Amino acid sequence: MKLCIAEKPSVARDIAKVLGATTSKQGYMEGNGYCVTWTFGHLCTLKEPHDYSPQFKSWNLFSLPIIPSSFGIKLIPNKGVETQFKVIERLVEECDEVINCGDAGQEGELIQRWVLQKAKCNKPVQRLWISSLTEDAIREGFASLKPAEDYKNLYLAGNARAIGDWLLGINATRLFTKKFGGNKAVLSIGRVQTPTLAMLVQRQKEIDAFTTEEYWELKTKYRDVIFNAAIDRLKTLERAEKGLEYLKVNPFEIVSFEIKEGKEKNPRLFDLTGLQVEANKKYGYSAENTLNYVQSLYEKKHVTYPRVDTTYLSDSLYSKIEGILKKMYPYQELIAPLLEAPIPKSKAVFDDTKVTDHHAIIPTEVPPSQNLSREEKLIYDLIAKRFIAVFYPECKISNTLVEGKVGTIPFKTSGRQILEPGWRTVYAKEPKEESTDKDKEKEKEEEQTIPEFTVGETGPHDPMIHQGKTTPPKPYTEATLLRAMETAGKQVEDEELREMLKNNGIGRPSTRANIIETLFKRKYIEKKRKNLIATQTGIQLIDTIEDELLKSPELTGEWESKLRKIEKGEYEANLFKEELIQMVTELTDKVVYGKGKVITLQEEEKEEVKEKKKREPAQKKELQSWEETKCPKCKEHNLIKGKTAVGCSDFKNCGFKITFEIFGKKLSDKQLLDLVLKGKTSKLKGFSAHPESLTEGVLTLGDDFQVQLG
Repeated sequence: MKLCIAEKPSVARDIAKVLGATTSKQGYMEGNGYCVTWTFGHLCTLKEPHDYSPQFKSWNLFSLPIIPSSFGIKLIPNKGVETQFKVIERLVEECDEVINCGDAGQEGELIQRWVLQKAKCNKPVQRLWISSLTEDAIREGFASLKPAEDYKNLYLAGNARAIGDWLLGINATRLFTKKFGGNKAVLSIGRVQTPTLAMLVQRQKEIDAFTTEEYWELKTKYRDVIFNAAIDRLKTLERAEKGLEYLKVNPFEIVSFEIKEGKEKNPRLFDLTGLQVEANKKYGYSAENTLNYVQSLYEKKHVTYPRVDTTYLSDSLYSKIEGILKKMYPYQELIAPLLEAPIPKSKAVFDDTKVTDHHAIIPTEVPPSQNLSREEKLIYDLIAKRFIAVFYPECKISNTLVEGKVGTIPFKTSGRQILEPGWRTVYAKEPKEESTDKDKEKEKEEEQTIPEFTVGETGPHDPMIHQGKTTPPKPYTEATLLRAMETAGKQVEDEELREMLKNNGIGRPSTRANIIETLFKRKYIEKKRKNLIATQTGIQLIDTIEDELLKSPELTGEWESKLRKIEKGEYEANLFKEELIQMVTELTDKVVYGKGKVITLQEEEKEEVKEKKKREPAQKKELQSWEETKCPKCKEHNLIKGKTAVGCSDFKNCGFKITFEIFGKKLSDKQLLDLVLKGKTSKLKGFSAHPESLTEGVLTLGDDFQVQLG
């Protein structure tokens, strides 16, 4: 009898159906010479400190570091797990051969090997390795089973990862909790979690330290085209006004006019991170939710294996592409032009050297059914359209670059036109993503139609001053944080360069979502609209960790690179373990004998706020931010807060502004908000500079949007 072990019951049923094992038994299916059983994901885990010695049950600073002489595994203490393991143990004893049908990835390999190890399996083991759960894929997989030995390095990498996470997580968490936790709560430290938090804290500090500065730019309109002065931003209005006077007395002259035709490359197929980024940008889905939706689509046989980190397909898939496209019934209008000629075989899509265990996420030949949830339909739509778009022609564009001058001041502008939409046709009916005001302005200028100019032509023009403000770095969203984890914190826009940096990214595509969720659970970060913000606890924790190894994305990326080398057989798993043991030992000595302080936890902060609320009933709720408040005058743009006043973000055209100090009295944010939202404040005292010497009264916002005291 051949024993197949799948990772979950639903997958076991799919396999059993193909193999003809149709008789249901307690914990497995049987028939046609096969038994098909299953795990529930992890049945086994690494032993905990107290499993090695009862003394480790209590957390003691001076018993650290805890380093077992050899790492053992144990069953997860759960009645259902224990019952199912007994079934597997018995079947392993009775069978002639085991076929490992676990998830075809590092984690799947680890789950199954630990179970077989615990069951003391000494039977020959084969490996089923498939990229989708369709009947054809399962049949093909069983026709080409591989020896388990082929995947030994994959297991060694998974095991080294688990041991590395245990060594650092257990020791550093106990170490920092006992030293800095004030016996109040656990301070969680992790190999990937901590550098991820460090990136968020670093960004938070950059935003908090940022000082907004006003600047002025010179622009001019010549033949209905806006030109920008190609000089540094001006720091004072006075200089800008001098420049404007100069521009008014000199004509505009065209210095160069150039049209370049170019191409916009097709987007790449999705890997898991790319899909999570796109779903977060488009629909606001968290990384964890996107993983759950795509995993469900995989189990329903509509898409291929999702926990992948490549954007390429293997050459052998080329022959199946046409068949998949023909089965994607809802998209036939977009697919029809592709089927009129042979499907192009581009190196940007098909490249065996860029595919390891699995290829990019694509649809299968099983079309989407009606019983998908709304979220699953949207995720399928992202994958389907990306799959179609990669086979379309490139988008042809025309870039126009124009340089001019007014006297000695150089000006330039550029325009962009789509000549042939190519792959953009696939997305033509989709709504445009929301842009910031700054981006909208840039897009508007880029999209302006530029007439034919002649070098040397001159003429009158309409100069103007544009006032702007420097903006702080943007907070991370889940989309931008996932990209930062993928490139170990480096800002990379180019897709090819990003592909090269993946080997040194922090975490794996399949674990990054879980890392972000852990940071939320620990209250180290919180979400404000789409933005991820480090809490005071998170900031204090990172500030307390002096050891760069623990919080550096680059160094963690190097560990990740070593784990990938273990997978390829290019690095010793034991060497990786020894390096981590040395690091943990040095870290322990440094912290135990270093200075101590207590970190305030997020819950404590909330308790303190509650206490204050009892004493100060006036502070009942968090004030609405200025950026969320509409201008009462134009009712189109939001307000922004400057150094001395609150005003409309379109102040140049609207002109609405309220200064913080009115008639000699400085107003609080609450009083200013009342004035803007309600048109008046409560009765106030302390005015010292009213023309009629009034010292108290109610401030009101008149019909002309001027402030009066009465």
